[in-house]
Amino acid sequence: MKTTQIDNRWISLTEVDQILNENYQLVLADNARAAIQKCRTYLDEKVAKNERLIYGVNTGFGSLCNTAISNEDLEQLQTNLVLSHACGTGEEVPSELVKRMIFLKVLGISHGHSGVQVETVERLIFFFNNNILPVVYQQGSLGASGDLAPLAHLSLPLFGEGEVYVDGVKMHSSEMMKKFNLEPIVLRSKEGLALLNGTQFMSTYASYSVSKAFQLFKQFNEVAAISLDGYDGRIEPFGVSVNGIRNQKGQIKVAEIMRELLAGSEIIAQGKAHVQDPYSFRCLPQVHGASLDAIEYAKEIVEREINAVTDNPTIFPDEDDVVSAGNFHGQPLAITMDFLAIALAELGSISERRVYKLISGTRNLPAFLVANPGLNSGFMIPQYTCASIVSQNKQLCMPASVDTIDSSNGQEDHVSMGANAATKLYRVVQNCFTIQAIEILNGTQALEFRRPLKSSKRVEEIVAKYRTIVPFVEKDKYLQPEIAKSRDFVVAGF
Repeated sequence: MKTTQIDNRWISLTEVDQILNENYQLVLADNARAAIQKCRTYLDEKVAKNERLIYGVNTGFGSLCNTAISNEDLEQLQTNLVLSHACGTGEEVPSELVKRMIFLKVLGISHGHSGVQVETVERLIFFFNNNILPVVYQQGSLGASGDLAPLAHLSLPLFGEGEVYVDGVKMHSSEMMKKFNLEPIVLRSKEGLALLNGTQFMSTYASYSVSKAFQLFKQFNEVAAISLDGYDGRIEPFGVSVNGIRNQKGQIKVAEIMRELLAGSEIIAQGKAHVQDPYSFRCLPQVHGASLDAIEYAKEIVEREINAVTDNPTIFPDEDDVVSAGNFHGQPLAITMDFLAIALAELGSISERRVYKLISGTRNLPAFLVANPGLNSGFMIPQYTCASIVSQNKQLCMPASVDTIDSSNGQEDHVSMGANAATKLYRVVQNCFTIQAIEILNGTQALEFRRPLKSSKRVEEIVAKYRTIVPFVEKDKYLQPEIAKSRDFVVAGF
């Protein structure tokens, strides 16, 4: 069994994906355990002295921040907080993302600035290692006081409330606790707030989407190379000199990728009757490159966030200070996720335009990429489907981060709406896989009409692998199953 230490070192998004994809087990390292315990001990002593009001520790929450709570009620205060904030609605968060949320929450509260018990962190690690995944809902967070509602649902099973999935089976948390012989965690002062204040719902969606964005980017280039040869396009727009003088890193990289993908293609090397290609082919470096630059930026911002402490108040034992501030505010993630959604939507948008050109009946390709067009409609309607999805992506790219609304009687008077940015981005990611599936369906179909000429080694490898899943379409057939198989192909990666 592979394991990884939670030890407060910097962790990359690549490592996060590896831990999740390869089913690593988490182990709390001694240095993290010591930091957590030191902070907890300091907070207990601070509360016992009762020197002053500390937000969320011995006060109410939000606009009730000046309401003092007696020492004997501090534990009940934290339980009440979690129960009252578990107001999520809408669709359930996919289980693979819930597991990511648990991991990121463990990372965030293990730095020794949150005041949680070691026992609480260990219980979350137990959930992760045993695939005990709380039922969390997509709607309810404003992305500012932390992801309060979704993180409340994530936390309920710590003390036997709410529902969980255990190896895919849904049950009440009390049943889960009996199954694993667990006792409820008794939340200590500030613990409920540490669990609920944080950006782990947003950063879960953001980190997942960055990972998928790199996959989509790689594959959109490969699928575009298939389409380019299917359309009998030109290689000149990918030259070193013409892209170098633009000085844009992403553009230069995409041009290099396209040269490598098409190296050795008999189709690209043959003489061309046409002087230039439409923008959807000719401007691949400029459009795909701009999206790459945006993805790289998003990676940097999200990687900072998953390595951060984002709850409130923040505790500094060495400085004898407890600071009530705003590290839970999701604006860095909200803006970044809006930006990433736009970047991915553009990859999908230009992809659909290539599909449109492939079915146009030009450059010696049959109309709608099928023999006997008229009798056969061929690939007419997959382009409609693709266009519909592209249009939905445009609608989903309306920025969430420019919106705000007062909450908690005006105490929380500017919010990021980052949770809405997160769920919109997730939908854009899923839509882009479908768009990609439709382009490869069309691109491979077009390429068959260039035979016996061969494309490059890499393109032919992809096409051969794809043909084991989706066959060439000779005449009209029920296409939805082929699109579904095509989507499975691109989601799995190639």
